[in-house]
Parts: sequence; C-alpha cells; structure tokens
Amino acid sequence: MRTTHLRVNRERCIGAGMCALTTPEVFDQDPDDGRVLLLHAEPPTAHRAAAQMAAGVCPSGAITFHEPEADGA
Repeated sequence: MRTTHLRVNRERCIGAGMCALTTPEVFDQDPDDGRVLLLHAEPPTAHRAAAQMAAGVCPSGAITFHEPEADGA
C-alpha cells in the first residue's frame, strides 16, 4: 500500500515559512538558515490536506506532494 509522500528541495527553498505556518506538524524551519525542514515525509491522515495546501502555497515550489491514485499507482 502506497501512502501520501512529501519531498522538499532545500536548495530551492527561500525561507518564506508558509509551510511551517500552514502545517507545523509536518514542516519546520531550520533555525540556522530559515529553510524548510520536513518533519514527516508521510504525513498522518489528519494533516494530509494541510500538507497539500502548504505545498501549494510555497512561493518557490520547494515542496512536492504526491498522493497515490485510487488504483494504487
């Protein structure tokens, strides 16, 4: 069974913090450089919608959200 999966590109991140503000249970910011820290690559069900929203509001597109299709793809 495949689950929702997140990836972050720290090199692309500009440190806007929208991800950590939107879903602090899944994302944080590095205290040294302000860039994204992924706390849960496979977010709990309760936080999936917010994690998807965080990926969508990321101004640099540094977050990739993948949710398997119903057929298991």
